[in-house]
Amino acid sequence: MSSSPIERPAAAWPHQPATPGDSHRRWFKRVLPRSLFGRSLIIIVLPLVLAQLIATWIFYDRHWDTVQRRFATSVAGDVALMLDTMRYVDRGELPSLFAQASASTELYYMFRPDETLPVDARETGLSQIEEQLGAALNERVRLPFLIDDDFDPRDVLISIELQDGVLQVAAPRKRLFTPTTYIFVLWMIGSSLVLFAVATVFMRNQVKSLSRLADAAESFGMGRDVPNFRLAGATEVRRVGAAFLLMRERIRRQIGQRTEMLAGVSHDLRTPLTRMKLALEFLEDGPTVAELKSDVAQMQGMVRGYLDFARGEGGETPQEIDLPMLLEEVVANARREGAPITIAAPEAFAISLRPEATKRCVGNLIANALRYGSHVWLAAVPVKDGIDILVDDDGPGIPAHRREDVFRPFFRLDAARSPQSGSVGLGLTIARDVALSHGGDITLEDSPQGGLRVRVHLPK
Repeated sequence: MSSSPIERPAAAWPHQPATPGDSHRRWFKRVLPRSLFGRSLIIIVLPLVLAQLIATWIFYDRHWDTVQRRFATSVAGDVALMLDTMRYVDRGELPSLFAQASASTELYYMFRPDETLPVDARETGLSQIEEQLGAALNERVRLPFLIDDDFDPRDVLISIELQDGVLQVAAPRKRLFTPTTYIFVLWMIGSSLVLFAVATVFMRNQVKSLSRLADAAESFGMGRDVPNFRLAGATEVRRVGAAFLLMRERIRRQIGQRTEMLAGVSHDLRTPLTRMKLALEFLEDGPTVAELKSDVAQMQGMVRGYLDFARGEGGETPQEIDLPMLLEEVVANARREGAPITIAAPEAFAISLRPEATKRCVGNLIANALRYGSHVWLAAVPVKDGIDILVDDDGPGIPAHRREDVFRPFFRLDAARSPQSGSVGLGLTIARDVALSHGGDITLEDSPQGGLRVRVHLPK
C-alpha cells in the first residue's frame, strides 16, 4: 500500500450505469483546463473568439467576395471596351491607342500579331483572382483567354486570342485586390490579443486571492499558523475568506476546550490514583493486593494515554528539524528499555515538524509494534512530496478489513489486545492525529517481516 489516502469503501461509491453522454463528458473534461484561471479565461475568451470568427467569415463571404467581383468586372469591362475600339482602328494606330488607354485605366496593352494561345492552357488550381477575373472575362469578352497570375508580383497578365493575333493586358493587382481583408483580420486578431491580455491580468488578480486562501487552508491543516492572511478579491471570495477565518477560530476553540477538559480530568484522576498506590504499599502482600496494584497501574497507564491524546493537537510550534536525528533519539530511548529495534534512515533530511508531537507519534507506533511483535524495523524513505516513516514488526498483523477501525479512539481489535496488554486503544489514534496535524496521514499495510507495516507520510 502506498502513502496515498485510504480508499473509500466500495459501498460509498454506488455504481451508476453509464449513459451515452458520459464518454463525451469525460472527454470534454479531459480537454478543459483544471485550474480556475484557465477555465475563467475560456469562459471569457471563447465567446469572443467565436464572435470574431463569425464576423470574419461574414466579412469574407460577403464583403470581400463582392468587392473582388466588382474589381474583376471593372477590369473586364475596360478590356472589352478596348477590344471593341480595336475593330475600328488600324493596326498601325494601336500603340497610340494603347498609350491613351493606359493613362486612363492603368491597364497596359500589347498586341502580338499572328500568335495564338497555347492549347494546354492551365484551367485547374486557379487562384481566387483568376476565378473572379475569368468569370468576368467570360461574361464581357467571350473570347479565348489565358490569365497568368505569376507573371509579375505587381501585375496580372491577361492574354486574349483574336483572329489576327494575341492581345496582352497587364492589369495591376491593386485594381483586382483590396488589402482591407488582411487589415480587417489583423485588426480582429490584435483586438482579441489585447482583450485576452486585459482579461488575463484581471482574472489573475481574482484567482490569486483564491490561491492565497487555499494556501492558508493547507497551512492551517498542517498545523501551521497563518498570521498574514487578509481578505482580498471579489465580494464572494472575501466571504469565503471570512468564513475560513471564522472556522479557524472555532476549530482552535474546540481543540483548546477538548485539550483543557481531557488534561483537567486526567490530572484530577492522577491524585486519587497516587493516594491509592501509596495506600497499597502499606498493605500486606496478597492476591487481592496484587490485583489492586495491577488495576491501579493499568489506570495510571490509561490516564497517561488520555494526557497524550489531549496533547496530540497541542500548541507546539513547528520548526525545521533533521528527521533522521529525531528518529535516532526515539530509537535510543526505546533501546534503553531493552527494545530490539533496527533503524535505516538517510544521513540528513530537513523538514518542518512539531518535534515533541512527532516523537510521541513514532514512540507510540514503536510501542504498539513491540507489544505484539518481538522485533521492530524503523525506516525513513524520502518520497516525491515529503518522507515516509515505516514501522515494521513480526507480530500477528491486523486483517485488512479491520485496519481503519484501529484508528478509532479506545478501540481494541479483540480480546487478545485487552487492557492487560497495556493498551488503552489510543496509541494509533494519537499517532494519526499527529500525522494529520502535519498535513500527512497514516496507513497500515502488510509488512515484509511477516507482521504489520505502519506508513507515516509527512509532506514537506
